[in-house]
Amino acid sequence: MKKGILVILTVFLVAGFTMAALLKIGATPRPHAEILELIKPLAQAKGLEIKIIEFTDYVQPNLALSEGELDANFFQHKPYLDKFSQDRKLDLSSLVAVHVEPMGAYSKKVNSLKDLKKGAQVGIPNDPTNGGRALLLLQTAGLIEVNKNSGITPSVMDIVKNPHNLKFRELEAAMLPRSLQDLDLAVINTNYALEGGLVPTKDALIMEGSESPYANIVAVRTKDLKRLEFKILVELLTSQEVKDFLEKEYQGSIVAAF
Repeated sequence: MKKGILVILTVFLVAGFTMAALLKIGATPRPHAEILELIKPLAQAKGLEIKIIEFTDYVQPNLALSEGELDANFFQHKPYLDKFSQDRKLDLSSLVAVHVEPMGAYSKKVNSLKDLKKGAQVGIPNDPTNGGRALLLLQTAGLIEVNKNSGITPSVMDIVKNPHNLKFRELEAAMLPRSLQDLDLAVINTNYALEGGLVPTKDALIMEGSESPYANIVAVRTKDLKRLEFKILVELLTSQEVKDFLEKEYQGSIVAAF
């Protein structure tokens, strides 16, 4: 009788662990969801089931995570997470940095930044962190200069020198590849560039270097940072398999941050 009860308890414990080992992770399609697909079988071998829920914007994944609809998300860099969490009063934290997606400037109208005409229309992301990041990239190229006191999130209001009188259009990051034909230049996040059929190492007129501080991270609720499942997730996302995949699949357009 006691043996039978022990067996039943064991079954319930195993079932409970299986349920607890299911992770729902929100991700944008490229490369985030692709990386998660790569590690899914590796996770299964360690008793961890990963369910990927795809998003195509930069707002809903953090809201869904905060509200408990997701266990984690994978789409953003830490400056964006910190700003978003501060503005929305969310208690989210970075779990691990996985890769860097060097932001690039693209055009279908000119082959060089030197060919930009005065008054050219330039598209940048409309969120503060990526918009600021875009302006800093344009400053690196010598096209503008921003106020030194604006830190890593300058806005168009912080531009102090604009010799080409560039006209800035702030658009949803996901819309920039589709709006490229209506712009003279657009600064686009690599994931959206890839989804738009652009090849960053070939098509970008200028790109951030691999030393960019904007590494893409996995975000979780702060109270969950020490969950056992996340320890396994970190191990897999910083594995040699992921590094090899990034090198082979993206050939420099996306680089490992570990």
